[in-house]
Amino acid sequence: MGAHARRCAIVPTIPQAGKSVRKLGASATSCHNAASVENQPMTPILAFDIETVPDVAGIRLLHDLPKSVSDADVVAFAQQKRRAQTGGDFMQHHLHQVVAISCCMRWGQDKIHVGTIGEINDSEETMIAKFFDLVETHTPQLVSWNGGGFDLPVLHYRALIHGVAAARYWDMGEGDFGDSRDFKWNNYISRYHSRHCDLMDLLALYQPRASVPLDDMAKLCGFPGKLGMDGSKVWDAYHAGDLKDIRDYCETDAANTYLMYLRFRLLGGALDADEYEQEIKRLKHYLHALAEEKPHWAEFVAAWS
Repeated sequence: MGAHARRCAIVPTIPQAGKSVRKLGASATSCHNAASVENQPMTPILAFDIETVPDVAGIRLLHDLPKSVSDADVVAFAQQKRRAQTGGDFMQHHLHQVVAISCCMRWGQDKIHVGTIGEINDSEETMIAKFFDLVETHTPQLVSWNGGGFDLPVLHYRALIHGVAAARYWDMGEGDFGDSRDFKWNNYISRYHSRHCDLMDLLALYQPRASVPLDDMAKLCGFPGKLGMDGSKVWDAYHAGDLKDIRDYCETDAANTYLMYLRFRLLGGALDADEYEQEIKRLKHYLHALAEEKPHWAEFVAAWS
């Protein structure tokens, strides 16, 4: 893959991370003990969400379905087969095609950006490469809601299919980075390490039956939650060519995830009440500015109590 495909388009103005940012101790990124480290550069925070549709090409290949069968019928076939196996039509992780990866990124003294990685017509391979390139460049604190159960495993399988390298992300202490030894004790992969904070998993104490939806918790905490679309409508929107609506929806989920992370940091003492309010106002002010040109942010801000 060429350099142009690996360049992340979501946050074009983020400065390159120096060693002081990339060399993070466990306490600097801890999801479990999110205490601030005084006089240390801020660890970039990357709250993310993905949207997927059934992988039509993959289903055709695995079930030897001819080209004469329409995409809609391929998906209907796979869903019917899945319902017979499990009682539901949710595809296995490797058969999810990624159509959007959206992020809310907070870095530096006062920088924040919400957007979708890449261009609307980018291939799945390019989007995934750009996501992992963002991780490699900035070594951020990853934040998700059910990212350990869905988003990251999907990205793993799809990266494997496309052959997307992600050395920083997969570093577990044996990499070639200057701080690779730190990753033996705190990396993105190991479940109880904290460079990736799966808020749903952590708040449920890793008990699946205690997990709750992001939409519910966001609304209970006074945030907008989901507006208009949800995951069950993504395939229909994709089939109708409404990629922009999918990307807009994915961005609002990333914003909700970031807001929940701010609330969690308040809970854990990483932010005091004043710092929390300052961060909330920072995002709200940023989205107010976007709302002038982007209707989904106008709706989001209007729903924000």
